[in-house]
Amino acid sequence: MPLDRAFTYSLPLTLQPRVKPGARLLVPFGIRKLTGVVLHVHDEAPEIPVKDALRLFDPEPVLDAELIALGKWISGYYCAPLGEVLRSMLPLASDIRTGKIYTLTDIGRDASRQMSIDPQAEDTTNQLIQMLAARSLSAAHIKKKIPLADRILKSLERRGWIAVEAVQHDRDPLRAPAAKLRIALIGAEPQGKAPKAERELLAYLALHPGTHNLGEIEPLIRNASQAARSLARKRAVTLTPEPVAIRSAPIRAPHELNGSQRNAFDLIGAGIATGKFCTFLLYGVTGSGKTEVYLNAIDAALAAGRSALMLVPEIALTPAVAGQFYARFGDRVAILHSAFSDSERADQWRRIRAGGARVVVGTRSGVFAPVRNLGLIVVDEEHDASYKQEETPRYHGRDVAIVRAQAANACVVLGSATPSLESRFNAQQGKYTLLELPDRIAERPLPTVQVIDLRQEFLETRKHAIFSRALIEAIRERLANNEQAMILLNRRGFATFVACRACGERVECVNCSVTLTYHRRDRRLLCHYCGYAEKIPSVCPKCQSEHVHFLGSGSERVEDELHGEFPEARIARLDRDTVAGKRQFEDILQNFRERNFDILVGTQMIAKGHDIPNVTLVGVVSADVGIGMPDFRAAERTFQILTQVAGRAGRGDLPGMVYMQTINPDHYAIRFAAQQDYNGFFEKELQFRRFMKYPPFAAMANILIRAAKQEDALRMSTELGRHITPAPENMRIMGPAEAPVQRLKAEFRYQMLIKSGSRKDLNLLLRKAQDFARAQKWSATALVIDVDPLTLL
Repeated sequence: MPLDRAFTYSLPLTLQPRVKPGARLLVPFGIRKLTGVVLHVHDEAPEIPVKDALRLFDPEPVLDAELIALGKWISGYYCAPLGEVLRSMLPLASDIRTGKIYTLTDIGRDASRQMSIDPQAEDTTNQLIQMLAARSLSAAHIKKKIPLADRILKSLERRGWIAVEAVQHDRDPLRAPAAKLRIALIGAEPQGKAPKAERELLAYLALHPGTHNLGEIEPLIRNASQAARSLARKRAVTLTPEPVAIRSAPIRAPHELNGSQRNAFDLIGAGIATGKFCTFLLYGVTGSGKTEVYLNAIDAALAAGRSALMLVPEIALTPAVAGQFYARFGDRVAILHSAFSDSERADQWRRIRAGGARVVVGTRSGVFAPVRNLGLIVVDEEHDASYKQEETPRYHGRDVAIVRAQAANACVVLGSATPSLESRFNAQQGKYTLLELPDRIAERPLPTVQVIDLRQEFLETRKHAIFSRALIEAIRERLANNEQAMILLNRRGFATFVACRACGERVECVNCSVTLTYHRRDRRLLCHYCGYAEKIPSVCPKCQSEHVHFLGSGSERVEDELHGEFPEARIARLDRDTVAGKRQFEDILQNFRERNFDILVGTQMIAKGHDIPNVTLVGVVSADVGIGMPDFRAAERTFQILTQVAGRAGRGDLPGMVYMQTINPDHYAIRFAAQQDYNGFFEKELQFRRFMKYPPFAAMANILIRAAKQEDALRMSTELGRHITPAPENMRIMGPAEAPVQRLKAEFRYQMLIKSGSRKDLNLLLRKAQDFARAQKWSATALVIDVDPLTLL
């Protein structure tokens, strides 16, 4: 339960010896039954009456003392409810089935007697009340009988006619889909005469020893799935979850570390050998061999008898990274990331907790993996924004990894070609040890970068074209040489927005204050914030003019234009619209690696972590995307994505070339990215941050107030602003003011940005804001606190 306080329950005698801190209990909570995590077991008599805990879910604690302490730190630092934090740390939702039981109250029974109910009547409300008058029913049963009963149930609950009880119980592992189960014969014959399907299945397993995927047997034996589950309950066969498939990367021949790699590894290895906490920032240019340093460091941790945790920023990167690690460390690798199903994540989590995997690869939430005897944490692409969770608890995976390593006396390696300003500043201040890989492996040169001024291009061609002449010619040359190209435009869709040429009206989302994006393949307009979609208008919704125009460009239009320019080329696109499932991303990339595609178009998904030797050209359609956002990190993000995507070129034997198209060629983020000069950008950006008192020179938090009505959001933000002012001398409060995206998902938003010279004072102020919201009985979602925000939108 996501609550910011602990509750006391008594333990029945049967549970007392078995309950330990970190275990999960089923407890009564009002009229519901909820799952809670035990924080403390004591024998002090409470001052108030307490209820009995109902049931213990875990024979052994699912969170050890170290992880509970980490959860408490996250709750305190990020001002998040402890219950919400603990819930996010446990990927075991699949273990417990939740449901609701509906019962008529006394008021409901009195009302039902007074109503004249005709058994033949088709009135759905009468039918539902009649069903509940006979007995209590589950939500699932009611939905089967009355598919549209949800609205009626809510209405009856508001009137007080029905009571709702939340129920929870263990999920039956045998209910998993057949394709996700493996079956094996135990050998014991079931007692009594078995049905035909069971006999046939037993005969098949006897003739084919070993384990089999149940889904593959289904076409061979009629009703095989049902027979298998029946035989499992009779203990004649075993049904176990299908292991998570890992696509191994090609096994590369081990290579000797070069001088820079050896120096970096020696320092990391020495840190692991001390058994003490230490943090390294591994800054290496793209293609400098950071992954090989990680692998050697993990080898050193394993040799020291300790375990290792590897964090990667994006869900889509995990299969490729895990494949490399699987090829190196075999079945000692486990994967944890949110693209897997609940049951897949839970299986991996249990395997790690049991000590079956000493190398763990995961995304942001992998930082909570129950790794035993942790000796090393690697955070690859430590600058990446996806390490910051954008919903409560709003923790940063990189910073949580450092805190966890400190508690475990482990080493942390933060790796990136474009380290965050905060991490690089910490290295400058001596908090981290800076390790540098200044050159690419095998003495390969960095790609040559050419900046194309689109203003000059227009003056010379008098055309508004997506591609410059130089980029078109470079693509044509690569196609002729059987080389590959990657084209980046960090914007989805075909057209950015739809506008009327007669009155200027733009088609906006009904829930958000943003324009809808045109997606031509799906033939719809789509909001990228809330998912709202509508048909393409034939006339302007305001003036009824037929002059509706599509403006702006996205990755879908880039792909279309390339097909028109190079009809013979094989082109693939990689963005959220083409990658709907967890396997599609890797399928597209694998086909590109195998040269089944000549050109790969995409958003930032193509910019990081991909090592494809035959790519010799990278084109950036618009280097300006995002640079004008109302956010102090806009320049840093622009520099990072441009540098990262440029690094995809020339990673093989052939040199690479990068074309960056821009209308702001003099902007320092674009200039330094073209020069691939991280240190120059760092010094320039640091001057701006120091002058404006932005991180790393101040602690920062963003307070967001949300409400369905604009007047409510404005009133609440004004009241809160008055309550937390005046601020201490070392603190500055900006706002309240409208958020850059004022309305989002049908809620109006106002925000206050707080800069503070003291983290302690900042935390006290945020707690003061939370106390005010509770005292005013605001809804649980009205106040959002984001500590160390990565975006201010």
